[in-house]
Amino acid sequence: MNHYLKQFGIWFAAVIVCIVLPLIFNSGFSRSMLSQMGIAVIFALSYNMLLGQGGMLSFGHAVYYGLGGFLAMHALNWVGEGWPVPLELVPLIGGLGGVVAGIVFGWLSTDRAGTTFALISLGIGELIAASALMLPSFFGGEEGISANRMVDTTLTGFRFGQQIEVYYLIVAWMLVCIALMYLQTKTPLGRVANAVRDNPERAAFIGYNARVVRTLQFTLAAFFAGIAGGLFAINYEIITTETVGAIPSGNVLMMTYIGGVGHFFGPILGAALVTLMQLTLAGITHAWLLYFGLLFVGMVLWAPGGLAGLIMMHEPVWKAGLMSRLLRAYAIIAVPSLVLFLGLMTLIEINYHLSLSVNPDELMSLFGISFKAQSPAAWIVSLALIGIGFFFFRKAQRVVRRSWNEVAQQMKGAAIQ
Repeated sequence: MNHYLKQFGIWFAAVIVCIVLPLIFNSGFSRSMLSQMGIAVIFALSYNMLLGQGGMLSFGHAVYYGLGGFLAMHALNWVGEGWPVPLELVPLIGGLGGVVAGIVFGWLSTDRAGTTFALISLGIGELIAASALMLPSFFGGEEGISANRMVDTTLTGFRFGQQIEVYYLIVAWMLVCIALMYLQTKTPLGRVANAVRDNPERAAFIGYNARVVRTLQFTLAAFFAGIAGGLFAINYEIITTETVGAIPSGNVLMMTYIGGVGHFFGPILGAALVTLMQLTLAGITHAWLLYFGLLFVGMVLWAPGGLAGLIMMHEPVWKAGLMSRLLRAYAIIAVPSLVLFLGLMTLIEINYHLSLSVNPDELMSLFGISFKAQSPAAWIVSLALIGIGFFFFRKAQRVVRRSWNEVAQQMKGAAIQ
């Protein structure tokens, strides 16, 4: 029993959390956000099959997400007209559409990795986005295609009129896709994809065709992206040409990188965080894209392993029972970091108010305080917060570095003994 709990406990916990979450956060907004997180998790993990496992930096992964979504939307309309396919299996049709596109475009673009692959993926993305408006019979033109997900043919008996029913459908597909993508990392193909990523010449020397391996990996990633697109179609009941454009491709890249490409669970964290930011910050400030960009730049500069890398970096410290020393150092650096961020945020919000508000002369409100954006005092305070925060942040960095060195030395000494 303990053996099974140790091996599968994390999966049981994930299922329970997914079932309970919409019962705790039971508002329409929360359930809609959780549904979008589920779709984003599949999309980001499929992207990580390219970037994390295969070393293929793609700027056009939304092509397979969008094509799968459009095909699923057409299938949904056919189901509504009496096609004998249960609605629960419609995302699989989107996945098969992704497979067909993945084979064609994958074979064209995977002869070489690196910059060549990235540029070809960008070109294919732009090609499909431009073609979408010229093929209105499939893409629906600028208006897109809509459908009604409340059909008679279902496996579960749900009518899918309520968001919670759609949420459980998305979660079921998400858990299946996560399990399949995780198992794929343990297969010979998953291992060889890592070898081709790290050293394609050596992989070719021992008999593996790098292009075939990349194409297979690419096609599987397109399959899961197509499933995510199919779930998107069911969730929103409308899909437009923007789905195959550059913005979703950029979003999934940032989700994956912020979460961490080096660990399987990294894109799950990134998808959840970025979806949360997109849905909550957008309602609070017009500058949310700027904060999102700052977060991405910060992760690239100071935490290239992403959130998952930060977590795993602390695992040996946690096991050694030395986290308390680091927590003290983190608490010390958290204060000037917060001051620095408040100063930057105040400066950004003042500039946005002066640039984008209808009447820049009216009072603006920040943290419950109303003031005029043109007031010298507001500028002086924000610049002072930035200066003070930056000064003490630099000092606190030394404290964190010294604590890390002490902890590392202690763990090294314990390992020698």
